[in-house]
Amino acid sequence: MTCKTKAFLLLLVGIGFLSTDSFAQKKEVKPLTPEKFIDPANMDLSAKPGDDFYTYASGNWIKNNPVPAKETRWGSFNVLRDFNIEAVRGLLDDAATNKNAPAGSVERRVSDFYKSAMDSAAIEKLGYTPIKADLQKLNGINSKQAAIEQIAKARTMGMGSPFYGFYVGQDRKNVEVMVPQFSQGGTTLPDRDYYLKDDARSQKIRAGYRDYIVKLFTLTGTPEAQAKSNADAIMKLETELARAQMPRVEMRDPQKTYNKLSVAEFSKSTPHFDWQKIMPMMMVKGEDTVLVNNPKFFVKADSLFNATSLPDLKTYLTWNLLKSSASYLSSDFVDANFAFNQVLTGQKIQTPRWQRMSQLTDRTIGELLGQLYVKKYFTPAAKQRMDELIKNLVKAYEQRIKGLEWMSDETKEKALAKLHNFTPKIGYPEKWQTYEGFDIKPTTFYANVKNGDAWDYKDMVNKLGKPVDKTLWGMTPPTVNAYYNPVQNEIVFPAGILQFPFFDPNADDAVNYGGIGAVIGHEISHGFDDSGSQYDKDGYLRNWWTENDRKKFVSLADRLVEQYNNYTVLDTLHVNGRLTLGENIGDLGGLNAAYTAFKMTPQGKSNEKIDGFTPDQRFFLAWAQVWRTNILPEAAAQQVLVDPHSPGEWRTIGPLINMDAWYQAFNVKPGDKLYVAPEKRIYLW
Repeated sequence: MTCKTKAFLLLLVGIGFLSTDSFAQKKEVKPLTPEKFIDPANMDLSAKPGDDFYTYASGNWIKNNPVPAKETRWGSFNVLRDFNIEAVRGLLDDAATNKNAPAGSVERRVSDFYKSAMDSAAIEKLGYTPIKADLQKLNGINSKQAAIEQIAKARTMGMGSPFYGFYVGQDRKNVEVMVPQFSQGGTTLPDRDYYLKDDARSQKIRAGYRDYIVKLFTLTGTPEAQAKSNADAIMKLETELARAQMPRVEMRDPQKTYNKLSVAEFSKSTPHFDWQKIMPMMMVKGEDTVLVNNPKFFVKADSLFNATSLPDLKTYLTWNLLKSSASYLSSDFVDANFAFNQVLTGQKIQTPRWQRMSQLTDRTIGELLGQLYVKKYFTPAAKQRMDELIKNLVKAYEQRIKGLEWMSDETKEKALAKLHNFTPKIGYPEKWQTYEGFDIKPTTFYANVKNGDAWDYKDMVNKLGKPVDKTLWGMTPPTVNAYYNPVQNEIVFPAGILQFPFFDPNADDAVNYGGIGAVIGHEISHGFDDSGSQYDKDGYLRNWWTENDRKKFVSLADRLVEQYNNYTVLDTLHVNGRLTLGENIGDLGGLNAAYTAFKMTPQGKSNEKIDGFTPDQRFFLAWAQVWRTNILPEAAAQQVLVDPHSPGEWRTIGPLINMDAWYQAFNVKPGDKLYVAPEKRIYLW
């Protein structure tokens, strides 16, 4: 589960010929509700639970569900995501064929965007024409000052984020205020280590990246020899930027990445980047203070800018335009983009266009599309049931906090105050985004995408100087995910995840508490993980712990790091227990809280079997079926490096071996491979 935080994240038809990927092949979307919520046919009952619970719980499912060619991994998340994509496709097809939808209506705007995206004949005919004017403008840069202006303006127009990242978000130590925030960046590969490591995987990825750079330049008419020279220049600059970046583990520290500077101070540290002049070019005016996550990076970036020749800077800026546009141009650009993605992830064939464009529509105008989605697929009954589950999880968490042996009463009081100040959001926003001023036409795909980028950027910077809007969401309604936002102390559950295997109104409590109950508990636990626990009940980054209690917490967390560090993912690659610590605390705390809440229900208090399994067994099996996953080796290697979540197998097992109830439910005894002595089990939340 991703603890996606809006304040910290910025983190993809025409009237004429439409791709047959969509309208001609519309499929009926069937409900995901199974005949049996815990199906023995998906299990491998020959495996001993205490030796290999992952195989026992999901072995046959894993064997019978290899990764499809269009995917890099396949698990319960993917199954539900595909269901939602099919549902979205149906909504988009219906909107596209609704001739009575008035101009400016939700249906018409969604339809126009999707039509333009699916007009593959028109897109093919244009080639790279949509970016020719921008390429000429970049070629005309004749001074380093002009390059600085382009670096600043690029992000306002959807032309990439050269040299550094930028966003507007809440001040973590003054959460009622929105503030400009600068972050390390300027690179293309998923992590700095891909530039700096010399192992075979990293070398292969760098080679694939160079090929990608060369290919995009040659597709725009650059001679191959020059394109190769361009790749050398880009790799050299990005490698140095990567060298200046902090590793992901360090970037998880909210104190270390909180550096408040006056704009004058910031400019003094970067003599070639005068932020007092640059920020207005970025549409940021009247701000005298900024947050910088890695000041040393900006000192290095400034030095690199000065040391890089003007031709190489122009090449780098051109590359930012090319890579940010390739997915929206003709098929030769799209295919080049996918070829590089294959090197990174091992994906066999490209995802069908209708699926990519459905997802793009969701990313671009998700709260227009979301209105159609929740109208058809989200019921008031589901929201009511979620309200009940959340109340029960909070009650269970309260009980668990009060019972902690390692925490003092003083800190418990503050922890309980934070717990009771959580704000839950369920299904969809109370107030829909209207995208006022975002011009969408059914015949101009590239312009629609870039207009969307420009609108999104302007909407972001317009938040400066205004009260924080706590009604905003960081995910769209069809999203199969959930998140915790520390600066608002909120837990958020989009409609998309409120389906089987996470949730089903017809399922028994064991299934719902082992599924969505554990997800709710997971998000609550993010408020108490290694990072989230540094924010108080009102979302401020300030300490509420006694010194001794904090030391005990860190000691327990360190033991969890060690536990996950020992899990092997692929040949010599292990889980990074430090990078995944927040998510592992979320899983451990969340599953414990969900179990406590489950035991308050009538089923939780009984021993009545369903399909041969006790209530407790069904609870843990429901948890396991959420995380069953097949993944390609390339994708697994990438996950270890960049993903703060542990792989599915270890998400399944990691919390269980620390839970006494699991041992009792499956009669796990000393001598079993997964057995951990009670005194060595980690009792955190």
